[in-house]
Amino acid sequence: MTVLLKTLPVDVISIQSQVVYGCVGNSVAIPTLQKMGLIAAAVPTVMFSNTPHYPSLYGGAVPDDWFRGYLQGLDDRGVIEQARAILVGYMGGPSQAAILAEWLTRLVARRPELPVIIDPVIGDYDTGIYVDPRMTESYIHTLLPLAQGMTPNCFELEKLTGQRITGIDSVIAAARTLLTGKTQWVVVTSAAPGDNSGKQGEMRLIMVTPHKEQIFSHQRIDISPKGTGDLFSAALTGYLLKDAALPEAIEQAYRDVMGALERTRKHGYGELLLADH
Repeated sequence: MTVLLKTLPVDVISIQSQVVYGCVGNSVAIPTLQKMGLIAAAVPTVMFSNTPHYPSLYGGAVPDDWFRGYLQGLDDRGVIEQARAILVGYMGGPSQAAILAEWLTRLVARRPELPVIIDPVIGDYDTGIYVDPRMTESYIHTLLPLAQGMTPNCFELEKLTGQRITGIDSVIAAARTLLTGKTQWVVVTSAAPGDNSGKQGEMRLIMVTPHKEQIFSHQRIDISPKGTGDLFSAALTGYLLKDAALPEAIEQAYRDVMGALERTRKHGYGELLLADH
């Protein structure tokens, strides 16, 4: 007699980069979500030995036919019927973005209530653009229209909106231009780094919704391991699934980031340390 087994109830489908060494992309998102008691499925967009700031780098983008198959496999196994959120991060290029957008469009048509949270990874002020430069247009035209929420940093906000950021007010104004279609909220990380209106040594996150904006401040920790944005977006997604309101989820997520940074500094590591040992 054949026994019909139930589909594993995946909470989050996390679609982003993966590295062998280090804590970025799914290599930080999956353990973060699992620690919160959530079941996550990891779909890799690139497979790297490490992040590109090291002297050597091996690997590359997942082939398009593999990537399309990974997404189709989730369909085939019935996973997307039970998933509670889609988290999107680093993409391997515009062709991947087009494949993902097509898949998400079909998924959202079937399940319009399903939250899609996108971290539009493009680059940062200290590194410039570190993805395929065409990804900015891919985000604008194919992926962001499908997002319920997004978590760009300030550099990425400038690239996505074409607006120059000079201070808090300009962050809010730029973020509001992204509140179109399905998008209900934007959380800007490392917001307005050149604005000196806050306390010395502070960093800010800014939440913008159609009817509200809120500034969150935290003390700067003077280290800069890669993956803090990936940790933040994963933790934020997790807390939202734990029924936290958006402001509460933001506060809890950035506390998790601060905790990881404190541990990393304490031990003197160059890679983000998620848990003490």
